This record gives sequence, structure tokens and C-alpha cells, in this order.
Amino acid sequence: MELHVIDGTYELFRSFYGAPKRRSPSGREVGGTYGITAATLGMLAESGATHVAAAFDSVIESWRNDRYAGYKTGVGIDPELWDQFPLAERAMEAIGVTVWAMYEFETDDALATAAAKYVDDVDRVVVHTPDKDMAQLYGHPKVLGYRRREREFFDEADVIEKFGVTPASIPDYLALVGDSADGYPGLAGWGAKSSSTVLAKFGHIEDIPLDYEQWGMTVRGGAKLAATLADHMEDALLFKELATLRRDVPLTETIEDLYWRGVPRTKFEAFCDEFGFTQLLSRPHKWEGED
Repeated sequence: MELHVIDGTYELFRSFYGAPKRRSPSGREVGGTYGITAATLGMLAESGATHVAAAFDSVIESWRNDRYAGYKTGVGIDPELWDQFPLAERAMEAIGVTVWAMYEFETDDALATAAAKYVDDVDRVVVHTPDKDMAQLYGHPKVLGYRRREREFFDEADVIEKFGVTPASIPDYLALVGDSADGYPGLAGWGAKSSSTVLAKFGHIEDIPLDYEQWGMTVRGGAKLAATLADHMEDALLFKELATLRRDVPLTETIEDLYWRGVPRTKFEAFCDEFGFTQLLSRPHKWEGED
């Protein structure tokens, strides 16, 4: 058994900007929704997934905005993209996929919670996203990332090769180097190389000596880096909190609830008719209730 969990927000963004524009019979822009529906049907046909769920940021703001004023918001999102979030959620439901709509939490938190909650119930959990934040999940041998565009899996060895630290240190790494996509800057002077070098030895921000002489290693500009960390430890720990995925999203489904039974024919046909997706009617490889 394999549980595949999908970063619906990423997939919708990718489809909106990467797929052709198209209008529904009512004139509504639905190209992103068409793209994510087609892509998910393809994944279901090719992956061997037995259990499937998709999470979406039904609002962009989350608990992290309460913790840090500079955290990312929905400002600047194309209105035609934003308008398709509820449509994309409907599309997933129309093909029989469980949907987790996030309001207080973020999509990443839902995927992290799912990986922790269901990992013992399946042979492996596959997380469909290229998001670097998710690298912190791949320390478990049964949890893998999957980058659909490259058709590549991502595991602990890949995390170490890419970032120079283990998955457990990813929140610390992101806190030090910053994450412009999420809106927090990291600490001045702490780049990818210095952060990975120091964290490879000490593991976590809290365990880095604030006196450079205690590092026991040579790092370019190390004395200044240590002084910066000492002066901005509160910021570093806040950024680490922002980067740390939550595992306490209230997902109420059992693993049996996530079993993918096939595309519900009547619901899917009605959805395709409403939005002009007739080209997708031949795409399902399995209909619910049919062998």
C-alpha cells in the first residue's frame, strides 16, 4: 500500500502558469484547474497509488503570519489563479481524491501531519512536491519526496547531498539562510555553505556555541557569524519555528478513508460538463465501483 499526498497549491500554481489558458462555458478561466486534474489523473494511472489525498491553501495566511509580520501573504496573486483554488479542490473531489482545505495551517503542515500519522499504516508515503521545506520529512525511510516534473524521488541521501545537512537540520538551515519565498530573511552573512558546514557538526541552532573559539573548526568569517548568531538568536529561533512543519493538523480521516476507489463516474462527468473538460472524460483508468 502506498499513500500519495499532493501539494495541491504548488500543482495549481504550476498548472496555471505552465498550461494553456482556457475558458469554461460560462467564460471563467479554468486552465489551471484543467491542468491539475489532468496531471493527477495521470499520476493515479502511473504511480500505483492505493491511497491519495491533496492539500490546498484555501487561504494563504496562516498561524505563521501571527508569529511574524513579514511572512508571505496572498498579496499579488493573480485573481484568475486565486479564483481557481475552490475549483481545484472540487476537481480533486470529482476524481475521488480526499481534499484537505487549509485555513489556520498551511498545505505543508497537512502533508507533514499525514506523513507522520499514516506512515505505519502503509509501505511508504510519497509526498508530491519539490518544496525544500518538505526535505525535513525525508529522514524516515518510508517517506519520500517526488518531483513530478523531473520524475525523481527524493530521500535522506538526496537531502544531505543537496543541502549538506540531514533532514532533521533543515528547519535550522532555512532559519539561518532565510527563505525569500516565505518572507523571512535569515541571518546576515549566513550563507548556504557556512550554514551547512556548521550544522553538519552541531545539528541545531541551539547547539551552536556562541563563542567561535568553541567551534573547533575553521569557517570563513566564523567569528563574525558567531557574533551575529549571538546578537540575533531570538530571530534565528523564530525563523526556525516558521520553517518547522507542524504535525498536529487535525486530519480526521483513517487510512481506510484515504483509499482511492476510482473516479466517481457521475460526479466526474457532471464536473467536466460544467467546465468544458470533455477531453478528460476518457482519462480515468479506473471508475469507482468497476473492476
